[in-house]
Amino acid sequence: MSFTDPAAPVPTILRTDQFLLRPITPADAPADHAALMETREQLRRWEQATWPEDDFSVEANREDLVGLEERHAAHRAFTYTVVDPVTDECLGCVYLFPTDATFLTKATVTPTGEGGWDSVDVVVYFWVRKSRMQTGMDSKLLDVLRAWLMGEWKLSTAVFVVSDQFAEQIELLEHTDLTKQFEIVEPGKVGRFSAYG
Repeated sequence: MSFTDPAAPVPTILRTDQFLLRPITPADAPADHAALMETREQLRRWEQATWPEDDFSVEANREDLVGLEERHAAHRAFTYTVVDPVTDECLGCVYLFPTDATFLTKATVTPTGEGGWDSVDVVVYFWVRKSRMQTGMDSKLLDVLRAWLMGEWKLSTAVFVVSDQFAEQIELLEHTDLTKQFEIVEPGKVGRFSAYG
């Protein structure tokens, strides 16, 4: 059963001492926007796009989050906000996609490891607020995500995708036991993405 099957259970919260993950909603727009704008230079490399633009507004962000909430409810893909458990400050975001997500079916995926794309259970993207990257929270989040996906989600094959332009996240993944399994080229993007599993 695919993790996006409407009958499949969807974990609603992941709590640690340092952060918690919960499904993102339009009410998160102000906090999410603050994290986006603090991290916009890194996110432009992460996304390989001009998003978020310097004039990106809270209202525009709220509209984006409406779409993410609808997609989550429809089991097409799942988006979690990462928040401080005490202050509720947004610390980042996590996105879980099936391999047949529309943007991935339009991409060119080239294996660089031993596994095939059809053996991948979930495709994961994540980012961490700039100020928290400097404290190593991205590494802690990655560790927690790996355990969560294997445990509560019961997904055995996850790949973590990063833009080749985002050197900090490439370095993070290169310092784990994960290895590069795929190269992904999306139409309209100037560079490649690498998937580690």
